[in-house]
Amino acid sequence: MPLYEYISKSAGVAGKSCRMCSKGFELRRPVDRAPLEVCPLCKHPVKKVISLTNTPTITKPMSTIDAKNAGFTVLEKRIDGNYEKL
Repeated sequence: MPLYEYISKSAGVAGKSCRMCSKGFELRRPVDRAPLEVCPLCKHPVKKVISLTNTPTITKPMSTIDAKNAGFTVLEKRIDGNYEKL
């Protein structure tokens, strides 16, 4: 299930929302469900926040030895179109 971030629509106004929604909160929800419109605790309006995504950084290409040690089968294409296991 994806993780969604929500924050109160009145986050800058004191006393309008609870501590949870005024600072923002994360919630796991199924993809097919509609986004939240009110805070689960104080029932004040909330909006979904676009957050950063976690993308892996590629440090270096994996070598043949590293791939074999990780449990992968390494194949090499030959001139005749067949693949040979290394």
